Amino acid sequence: MNQRTPTLLYIDDDDALARLVERGLTRRGYKVVHAASGEEGLERIRRADAEGCIDVVALDQYMPGLDGLETLEQIMAIPDAPPVVFVTASQDSTIAVTALKAGAADYLVKDVQGDFIPLLQVAADGALRQAELQRAREEAEAEIHASRDRYAALAAERELLLREVNHRVGNSLQIIASLLHLQASSATQEEVKAALTNAMGRVAAVAQVHRRLYTSQDLKSVILNQYLDSLLEDLRRSAEGNRMSRLTLKAEPIEIDPDRAVAVGIIVNELVMNAVKYAYPDGAGPIHVELTSQGEDLLLSIADNGVGDNAKADPRSTGMGQRIVAAMASKLDASVERDPAHAGTRIVLKFRRVAAAPGKANNAAAS
Repeated sequence: MNQRTPTLLYIDDDDALARLVERGLTRRGYKVVHAASGEEGLERIRRADAEGCIDVVALDQYMPGLDGLETLEQIMAIPDAPPVVFVTASQDSTIAVTALKAGAADYLVKDVQGDFIPLLQVAADGALRQAELQRAREEAEAEIHASRDRYAALAAERELLLREVNHRVGNSLQIIASLLHLQASSATQEEVKAALTNAMGRVAAVAQVHRRLYTSQDLKSVILNQYLDSLLEDLRRSAEGNRMSRLTLKAEPIEIDPDRAVAVGIIVNELVMNAVKYAYPDGAGPIHVELTSQGEDLLLSIADNGVGDNAKADPRSTGMGQRIVAAMASKLDASVERDPAHAGTRIVLKFRRVAAAPGKANNAAAS
């Protein structure tokens, strides 16, 4: 592909020198346009769309009317102005410094014989390369900003969609929990009532996580004290709620990822319901749920002051609750222990605040 011939605008009131520049630079691959004054040069730059663009400007310092520095200032104010090589016969270095500070790409001293023309070509070539690099940098920066804007828009859209999904899922699960509650309230057989109430608690534990994510500023975490407080309130409204009048919660505002929050909620539901069924055969009693931090570990305990080891095994029990607790504890990589010093029953789970990486978890299991 043939490259376009660059156009140089030579602004100088010396017609003879302008002809030398035109002949010299034409042989070196440039098209040269002459303007005899600063005003004429500015007008030619502004008419670039109509008469062809100006790629680079060579600007003389001493001219009648607008001098070189005044013309340079006005060129720099034009949008997408071409680069300017400042040319003067003066040896005064302060002029060079002033021109460069004003925006000139380069500076050189001319002579009336035209011996400076090869240097002008080198300066023009350098100004064009510098301008091309500047354009490329600006385009790259614009693309980076555009990419960031697109990413931010996509992230905002994704967050909105996730909130909507959590809202819909949470509502749907809450409807299911409500239906189970109604069915449990109307059940006449105690084992059916208990099974439906347990199922309702399990569904509510998952529903509460989605509701928390919908209302939270952070879709990647759940604040456990708020979550557990809402979950226990759901249990108090259940068919067994009259036996949970003394159900209490003491929990620190600990953030945890949603999957692990679900496991914690289901464990709390199972152990609280277990205490309701077996701890107080003669009626209601205190049940305490506590969540505290211990460095990077979290301690979750569910305790009652009931009959403890003296509780008789219920022949109707299927052991489903114990299996669910064991499965959720495995999901948390948690240890589960019964506190032998507690008068009633106190189950303590210990697990990490943040889930271990799969490789680390496997290594720990192997050791």
